[in-house]
Amino acid sequence: MLQQSILKMYHMLALVLCVSASEDFDWTKNDRRSFYYGTFPTGFSWGAGSSAYQTEGAWNIDGKGMSIWDSFVHKKGKIISNDTGDSSCEGYYKFKDDINLMKDMKLNHYRFSISWPRILPSGLKNEHINEKGIKYYNDLINMLLDNKITPIVTLYHWDLPQMLQEKYGGWQNVSMVNYFNDFANLCFERFGNRVKYWVTFNNPWSIAVEGYETGEHAPGLRIKGRGAYKAAHHIIKAHAKVWHTYDMQWRSKQKGLVGISLTAEWGEPVDITNQRDIEAAERYLQFYMGWFATPIFHGDYPQIMKDYIGRKSGQQGLGTSRLPVFSPQEKSYIKGTCDFLGLGHFTSRYITQKNYPSGLEDSYFSDRDLAELVDPQWPDPGSEWLYSVPWGFRRLLNFVKTQYGNPMIYITENGVSEKMLCTDLCDDWRMQYFKDYINEMLKAIKDGVNVKGYTAWSLLDNFEWDEGYSERFGLYYVDFRNKNKPRYPKASVQYYKRIISSNGFPNQREVESWKRKAIETCSSSNQLLAADPLIGHMEMVTEIVIPTVCTLCILLSAVFLMFLLRGRL
Repeated sequence: MLQQSILKMYHMLALVLCVSASEDFDWTKNDRRSFYYGTFPTGFSWGAGSSAYQTEGAWNIDGKGMSIWDSFVHKKGKIISNDTGDSSCEGYYKFKDDINLMKDMKLNHYRFSISWPRILPSGLKNEHINEKGIKYYNDLINMLLDNKITPIVTLYHWDLPQMLQEKYGGWQNVSMVNYFNDFANLCFERFGNRVKYWVTFNNPWSIAVEGYETGEHAPGLRIKGRGAYKAAHHIIKAHAKVWHTYDMQWRSKQKGLVGISLTAEWGEPVDITNQRDIEAAERYLQFYMGWFATPIFHGDYPQIMKDYIGRKSGQQGLGTSRLPVFSPQEKSYIKGTCDFLGLGHFTSRYITQKNYPSGLEDSYFSDRDLAELVDPQWPDPGSEWLYSVPWGFRRLLNFVKTQYGNPMIYITENGVSEKMLCTDLCDDWRMQYFKDYINEMLKAIKDGVNVKGYTAWSLLDNFEWDEGYSERFGLYYVDFRNKNKPRYPKASVQYYKRIISSNGFPNQREVESWKRKAIETCSSSNQLLAADPLIGHMEMVTEIVIPTVCTLCILLSAVFLMFLLRGRL
């Protein structure tokens, strides 16, 4: 009896220890203290990012196949001003110049994506491998390494081969899992001896919701209430398969890491003393980041998603939930397939409960039963959705720490746009944004969050998806009117460069001088940019006007000669 009592006490003690060890996120603790002066851990990696479709251009050059974005942008009315990424920043031709910009900034890493149809034009490995595409990425990777810049490579940044969309329905079809694995395996084979950081998918939330639910993004489908969930289900399976392929075939030889990049905005309860607001904010995050992170870290969809979507499906008279189900084997196969978590973050929202009536038009958005609000006092320098809310970044990072066992995190996207015809390169709002957000990340690291690197979005102004060229996120201004697409440094280049060289914010006196010094450097760039329309006009004169005048002169001379000859006859 004594032994049984001791054993029971031991089990109770073990249970108490386990419960105390599992950390819950404290919604009531929102620390918004003043600026923190300090530096990042030794070895912290600083970088900037891009993606293939947004920057490369050369959409039909050197054997590249068509992507769903090539097809989508060529349909009138899909993009603001009917802009396309056909030429974009001409990064395909100017990557050497861009690496020199990175070298000057002293970046530790550069995040870019490989265009699937550039190396597999039809999307299928067994049909044709485009060696010119392979060479482009080899040259890019080699030059980065020659300049001591670590490549962080995204395998899928939204540009699915158009052939796979037409033949199979894209991410609505489970066959994409194997086709994507073939593409990833080819990348590991050709580039993996030099690339040690792989990101399978960039922001799968956007691929699923904006591609297959709202239709705002390629391929532009609107399959309400089902399309996003089905696409996401196949994306999660594809991610897991690629992770296992690397783990079994390449890890021991190449010693690299495979992760995924999830974009998430922070959701703050409108009233942190109101349990219904807290639950709504929790739902916001679980339907956003948890949709993908929870299967990858814990093996299945968040329970709250299963409950809400299941209940609404039942109210619609459906026999099964609109949210697909993982089998027990799939759950164990998917769980743990993340060597690091890439995190994209830009802004925050206030969240409150809102009951949507269940009906035939149920969608991902109404499934959540919540409303998103913003504080009108939050700065909004650019995109209509992007407000500067720095404290939300720290909150999100701490939420990730408690929810997913404090994984290794690389910030894969963070930045702010300007939505204007920008001819002023002294972007003080962007410097302020970087200062505040990077400082909140530093505070999160002091909280114990395992952040290893930061990627500013983006290196260059580029094609901003459905917004075309109307929004600019770049550290470098790109003059899209000029066929050479010249780059001009904004003041934020110098500001970010100082953060990198100091590895943070060493002291108040030094940091306060950074913005002033950065503003001083941008005036000469402004003068160059102001002269650019004149240069463009001169190019037009030399390339269009002069040849046209010469042609007319030749024609007139020929006519005059003809009349002379006729007169003599």
